[in-house]
Amino acid sequence: MEQANKDRSLVSKVMDGLVTGIVEEKYGAILPPQDVLSKEFDVSRTVMREALSMLLARDMLDVRPKIGTRIRPMSDWRMIDEDVVNWRFRAKPDPMFLRDVIEFRILIEPRAAAQAAARGGAAEIAAIREAFEAFRGIRPGESSYQAADELFHTRIVIASGNQFFRQMAAIIRGALASVNPIMSDRDGLWESALASHQRVVEAIERRDPKDAEMASLALIDSTAEELGGRFSAEPPARV
Repeated sequence: MEQANKDRSLVSKVMDGLVTGIVEEKYGAILPPQDVLSKEFDVSRTVMREALSMLLARDMLDVRPKIGTRIRPMSDWRMIDEDVVNWRFRAKPDPMFLRDVIEFRILIEPRAAAQAAARGGAAEIAAIREAFEAFRGIRPGESSYQAADELFHTRIVIASGNQFFRQMAAIIRGALASVNPIMSDRDGLWESALASHQRVVEAIERRDPKDAEMASLALIDSTAEELGGRFSAEPPARV
């Protein structure tokens, strides 16, 4: 046990040293080979390999054959752990959890829609329209419905250009996966959701940040009201 704790401490120390070297641009674009790094930090190759694997898991590094270990752009680094997010969404949703999910979406998605309208590239906005057209052609209950809805919302977040928003996309996808099965069995709800999605994409295409933000907020508000009624819980507070 003592040796295991010592090894974990060494791995943490090496990780910290590697990150310091990376952010200070000590290594350039490619890290030195593992044996060179092991000598630099005076640790075994096993410890170095574990430290590097931890950085790989956080999308900070990328191993390429015949090239070596490339340092990825900081905008790609995983600010949150997507595995943990996905595991949390596997659990059966409860009213408090759904409330928190909606409040999170209210914080992120309307602003992302506004930013997409203001600074999204033409190709990014076209991709949002493409995702909406795919969503329009699928009905709730069909196997591809969930993936189409997730793609639509994810592309808006990507078009926002905000690297933190982009990394929140995992939570938004998990939120949709939790909410959509609950919402999809009510008559007329799909038609309402389709119209709400269309208002968002049209506002983004018009390059109207204010309307895009309001349309996105209205879409989430309708979900909040429906969930509040179904679970006899207060609808999430507007932030």
